[in-house]
Amino acid sequence: SLLYPYGLDQGDQMNPKHDDGTSERITLSIPFTFYGKTHESLFVNNNGVISFDDPVRQYTADPFPLADGRTFVAPYWADVDNVLGGDIFYRQTTDPALLADISQNINQYFPETSFTATWAFVATWDHVAYYGSTSTKGNTFQAVLTTDSKTFFIILNYWDIQWTTGAASDGDAETGLGGIPAHVALTRSPQIFQAGFNSGDDTNFYNIPGSQTDAIINITATSNVNVPGRWAFRVDNFQVTGVDPPQLNNDCWL
Repeated sequence: SLLYPYGLDQGDQMNPKHDDGTSERITLSIPFTFYGKTHESLFVNNNGVISFDDPVRQYTADPFPLADGRTFVAPYWADVDNVLGGDIFYRQTTDPALLADISQNINQYFPETSFTATWAFVATWDHVAYYGSTSTKGNTFQAVLTTDSKTFFIILNYWDIQWTTGAASDGDAETGLGGIPAHVALTRSPQIFQAGFNSGDDTNFYNIPGSQTDAIINITATSNVNVPGRWAFRVDNFQVTGVDPPQLNNDCWL
């Protein structure tokens, strides 16, 4: 499977069933360095965001870059409603078998790096529904943070993406599609999914190609590491592997 193992049988915790909910603050056993800043805790937010400073309950994605100090990873920032369907799992782990698999993948994707993972954080959104859904559609995706205490990586896995937009964002309640991307929103205004990274300033960010467009429904077929549905990044000294320079210049400012 594209996804690393997850679920209660793996020792995962679960987020509460709450629209726009979030985990409690999670203290990291290994501090994680992201865009040059070291973080000792994070939040797993229901709406498809992992944030390092404060929880993110916002269901309408703002376009990157964000210059308001928020630092987070957005594997799938959209209006998730796990009350209507799906579960959100997370765990910190030092399981040798999992770390060996992650290490093998990172060394394949970043051959100039000799990497042996000593820790990982795995967050998985399992068949999560969208706000206002009248269907059984669900999205399954995963974010993995990992380190050897010297270098830091994030892997994003997209296993099954069936919807892009919640009904409060002008999406169709039955299909989970449609809506109009909004750059700035104070209320539930039209907006579809965004994926990427934001450092909290106005210069360091990365948008996965297709973010905030209808084309993101096809993210399970895209990749920067030749594995459909998988994107991998070094994030302490931010590096995007496998992206041609013209695309990188359009989407990433370092």
